[in-house]
Amino acid sequence: MSKFLQITLLLLFGFTIQAQDKKAKELLDQVTAKVKSYDNIVIDFKYTLNNAKENINQESKGNVTLQGNMYVLNLMGVTKIFDGKKTYTINPEDEEVSVTKFNEKDENAITPSKMLTFFNSGYKFAWDIVQNVKGRKIQYIKLIPISSKDQRKEILLGIDSQTKNIYNLIEIGKNGTKTTLTVNSFKTNQPLSKNQFTFTESKYPNYIINKLD
Repeated sequence: MSKFLQITLLLLFGFTIQAQDKKAKELLDQVTAKVKSYDNIVIDFKYTLNNAKENINQESKGNVTLQGNMYVLNLMGVTKIFDGKKTYTINPEDEEVSVTKFNEKDENAITPSKMLTFFNSGYKFAWDIVQNVKGRKIQYIKLIPISSKDQRKEILLGIDSQTKNIYNLIEIGKNGTKTTLTVNSFKTNQPLSKNQFTFTESKYPNYIINKLD
């Protein structure tokens, strides 16, 4: 292969990657704009965790209600309420409530309130495969954490090409752990109680309240 041809192919490959990255950024921007247009979001989802080396295979269903940065998450029998300032983790099995303040420094954690927009900073991204899921065109964007300290190798974000809503999120850890969150139901602008994101201590009279910070 001539040097001229090699350079031409490299330039074409570079332009293709740039075009794909631009397409990925445009799609992610559309997802963000769509999320911000809703007053609130209610999601039913399936959560799976797999690690072949450790012989771990867990599956659970959950739901989350989001409004701004506040949320109520139900998963694996535990309820988490975030009122914008504090997180209340309610564990009925142990009859215990743990209270923690919001940690702004924990940038890597994909909390429920970040789940639909976390990709806007801290990642390199690229256009990935497209899949047909029951007649829905799901376009994947590959996200690679910029920080070398991040324990995640990559994240695949599946986006419904028609609705611009997130269909699933696949997180692959450097230790081989794979976690997948798949959206089963995505509802928006639902009528919510005015106390939806308020922890009411009187509802848990026999619980131990642990204020961790």
